[in-house]
Amino acid sequence: MSDRNLEILEKAKQWFRDTIAINHIANTKKLKKSSEFNINPFLAVYLANFLTGNSSALSIAKALIYPRALGTSITTSFGTNIQKFTNDVLESFGSTTSGIDIEFIDQIDNQKKFCQLKAGPNTINSDDVETIADHFSSAIRLARTNNVRISFDDMIVGVIYGRRNELSGHYKRITSQYHYHVYVGKEFWHRLTGDPEFYEKLISAIGSVATEADYSRELDEVIKQLAEQEVINQLSEQEDK
Repeated sequence: MSDRNLEILEKAKQWFRDTIAINHIANTKKLKKSSEFNINPFLAVYLANFLTGNSSALSIAKALIYPRALGTSITTSFGTNIQKFTNDVLESFGSTTSGIDIEFIDQIDNQKKFCQLKAGPNTINSDDVETIADHFSSAIRLARTNNVRISFDDMIVGVIYGRRNELSGHYKRITSQYHYHVYVGKEFWHRLTGDPEFYEKLISAIGSVATEADYSRELDEVIKQLAEQEVINQLSEQEDK
């Protein structure tokens, strides 16, 4: 593996530690307060029984916390920190062109690519499609003004994780309506690094950080503190009557 690719892997691990893991822990600690939840009293009791077979205050707290701590919270954090990923992990590819995150020589077709990075296959909305297309059009116009030849094929969207068949309709519209390429997951990392297996290596590298992420005792304490909240105890007591 090249020195550059090894550097990307190490920086990705450090980014995950310093950004995703730290934010995840901080956001999880907030969940000890019932005010962090919009509690549906019908579903909370149902989900507690579904999860543990009872509707004790502790079970209700688990039913509320687990989806946030293990799903929504960290997924949102990953998506909102995509710019920090660009700056910290892919800084050597950084672009000075407005609206472009990174520039690199495509290791498959040897053409220079101007790329906007996105987190995952469902992380853009309808308005983002027009914004991306506008940025690309502006970059092409600017290049032509400066007598630099750039084609539509040189402007791409790189999606950090996922598979092509998972791309949302918004991503597909970038290609079908505006004719820009979208490369996702394995194919994006292959073009960036030249290593067809780099995506798997990146997943493995970040996954190795998981061995440092045993927060089980602290999570149990957060659940316990939420279970002691008055609104949680009221739900539990009502179910017992």
